[in-house]
Amino acid sequence: MKFIIKKIYVSVVLLMVMSLVIIQALAYGQNQGEVSANPTSQSQIPPDSDKYLIGPEDVLSIQVWKEEQLSQTVMVRADGKISLPLIDEIQAAGLTPLRLKEVLTQKFKQFVETPIVTVMVREAKSFKVYIGGQVAKPGVYTLVEEITLLQLIPLAGGFTEWANQRKILLIRKEGGEEKRITINYKKIISGKDLSNNVTLKPGDTIIVPD
Repeated sequence: MKFIIKKIYVSVVLLMVMSLVIIQALAYGQNQGEVSANPTSQSQIPPDSDKYLIGPEDVLSIQVWKEEQLSQTVMVRADGKISLPLIDEIQAAGLTPLRLKEVLTQKFKQFVETPIVTVMVREAKSFKVYIGGQVAKPGVYTLVEEITLLQLIPLAGGFTEWANQRKILLIRKEGGEEKRITINYKKIISGKDLSNNVTLKPGDTIIVPD
């Protein structure tokens, strides 16, 4: 009898240990997915970048060497502008950090003899794309640089088994109008039509039907 009780006790302990390992593995996998799918850390956008396009909601660090009062951390407003001491409002959205640096340097020359300006994106929030439908991880993805549809699908965990890869819908707003594009993913991976591998823009919505 004691042997049977001991055997049951060992089995229960092993079951608890295995459950704990599985839970930890799942948690680790989720955390890893969040990191790879949301690459928004400051270190991924170098100071004075000439590639990233600034947009609304981005948080910028404007540093003017030896001019603490002019150095500011600001958020790009919905109208695409930022406000800074002395030079007031400046259009930031649509510019790269490097281009904004050049604009600010010219503006600050009115007040500082030789301004040395650095523009850094502290928080990249404007470049968002949306993906829904038959993918493993639908949702909003915040990016720090342009990517193609082919690159987005792995971030979203790949297709489900029911996905219709030949009729993926891209919804994009251009000039105040909604544009709809049907994409054949099979032609992209087969190399038959690489034009289907569109470069995504901020605000794009991807729907993968069944």
